[in-house]
Amino acid sequence: MAINDLRDLERLIAERDFKSVKAEISVLQDADIAAFMEELQREHVVMVFRSLPKDRAAEIFSYLSSDMQQYIVQAITDQEVGSIVNELFVDDAADFLEEMPANVVKRVLKNASPDVRELINQFLKYRPHSAGSIMTAEFVDLRKTMLVSEAFQRIRRTALDKETVYTCYVIDANRRLEGVITVRELFLADEDAVIGDIMERNVIAAHTSDDQEEVAALLSRYNFISLPVVDDEQRLVGIVTFDDVMEVIHQEATEDFQKMAAMTPSEKPYLKTSIFSLAKNRIVWLLVLMISAMITGSILGKYEAAFVSLPILVTFIPMLTDTGGNAGSQSSTLVIRGMALNELGTKDVGRILRKELGVGALVGVALSAANFLRLILMYPGEYYTALAVSLALLATVILAATIGSMLPLAARALKADPAIMAAPVVTTLVDACSLIIYFKIVELLLL
Repeated sequence: MAINDLRDLERLIAERDFKSVKAEISVLQDADIAAFMEELQREHVVMVFRSLPKDRAAEIFSYLSSDMQQYIVQAITDQEVGSIVNELFVDDAADFLEEMPANVVKRVLKNASPDVRELINQFLKYRPHSAGSIMTAEFVDLRKTMLVSEAFQRIRRTALDKETVYTCYVIDANRRLEGVITVRELFLADEDAVIGDIMERNVIAAHTSDDQEEVAALLSRYNFISLPVVDDEQRLVGIVTFDDVMEVIHQEATEDFQKMAAMTPSEKPYLKTSIFSLAKNRIVWLLVLMISAMITGSILGKYEAAFVSLPILVTFIPMLTDTGGNAGSQSSTLVIRGMALNELGTKDVGRILRKELGVGALVGVALSAANFLRLILMYPGEYYTALAVSLALLATVILAATIGSMLPLAARALKADPAIMAAPVVTTLVDACSLIIYFKIVELLLL
């Protein structure tokens, strides 16, 4: 929405001009209306919500944050609550209720129709972040004995309540998934053709217990608009649509970024997360990393004699540890991203190791050569010192690239999230190893 449009709407709301507000809002997109409502003062939110077109109120409600949804539900009548929950797609209703306190859930379910209540309760039983928890039950199902003309009649009769009608799923009398067919294929087929003769029988499907990240990967791999979800008896119980997967990808990417920055993931937006929660999410890993950094201190203490003999050695430590940490972070980031996209796996460990050893060697040689030239210019005559530091830098970069690429793979092999082996962990480990290498080389060449 343009800034002028926002100002006009805010003015109309302040003047309590309900008729004009309703007219202005009706031409806006659902997502824009939801974003506008999020910015309003709380006392105006319910007024705007009641001004929404009845056929769009539930869809706009699904775009709102959980805090705003809770506020609206608590502020409106039971009849209005029932109207919203009955119009919502079941997956959106389940997602909404998962975030609500018990008293709100009880009130919403009490005002839902019996059929909707039963479906929502079924969805709420699925494990969080599973295919069952993000699927929707609003899909078009056909029988393989139907003619194409009969299929179109069913689609026209039921399409209004379905989340998507482009892909239709063929089931038997026991609701077992037998095939899939698109509306495009139906249009191109003869009206007297039998669905069972023209449907695709090799169906890619997810199980209700599959992780939502695996479902997202399937949809992305096959470029599907929707993916069927079956239960233990291969019965079709729902579908996962592309918009559901987009939200999953956003959530998983956010979680990975937070883990890579050594933070406990938070599902709430930054501005809506309390200071205490933000601190709690950060302090655990900071404590772990602080304690692990003591290893570096103990290594420095062990080689205290080297500092006494050659105090200049201390000045090169930050350069070595920072370069090693950065090199390791680069490798771990690429490998973690590759695994997130299913481009890399534990089976590729040999190829990844060879590639990172090669990259580390090339980068290390270039950095070491530049560093050697810099040191002999800054410290004329100190050739052995320059050589020792440069060799340590070369070994550090190669080791960092190797560690950075192998740690995420090790985490995957141990069934842990590879993102936890990102920059902070890699940097701490590389720091310790680079210092040991540095002082061993110093002992050989200088002491």
